[in-house]
Amino acid sequence: MTTETAPASAQTEAEAITNKYVGWAMGAGLIPFPLADLAAIIGIQVKMLSEISKAYGIEFSENRGKSIVGSLIGGLGATSIAVSIVGSVAKIVPGLGSLFGIATLPVVSGAITYAVGKTFTQHYESGGTFLTFDAEATKESFVKEYKSGKEKLTTIAKNADSKIDSLADSIESKLRPSS
Repeated sequence: MTTETAPASAQTEAEAITNKYVGWAMGAGLIPFPLADLAAIIGIQVKMLSEISKAYGIEFSENRGKSIVGSLIGGLGATSIAVSIVGSVAKIVPGLGSLFGIATLPVVSGAITYAVGKTFTQHYESGGTFLTFDAEATKESFVKEYKSGKEKLTTIAKNADSKIDSLADSIESKLRPSS
């Protein structure tokens, strides 16, 4: 007797794709070269859209994908965009600039990627196609998903930082010479 597992729904697959690319975008935020990090992040987001579109059987256009990503990010407002650009350019400044870029850009880029993935998944789930996507109409939902993603990723980053500190303390105590 064989048991076959049912194929994952397109929505489940899209969520897994989004989660995978959030990690990649956060990693790209650590690229030490100003503006190269932003180019990598946009490339990652476009690749994610391609895979999400494929999961739904929807034709994808790379040029339109780049345009849509730009429109969605533009909908976040000047403050969020400025944080991304400043976080990238700050890496030019040795020391504190690099720390600022490393501290801010991974979470912001991860949150934007999360919002792009969630917004497209919702659009496709409602019967939309790549060609019918309207960035202006989804602006409110995109901003909400961005804030949700940023909150989740900030919590994860804080938890990871706490665990790293705890591990470092443990290692340090074991390496101390005993009296």
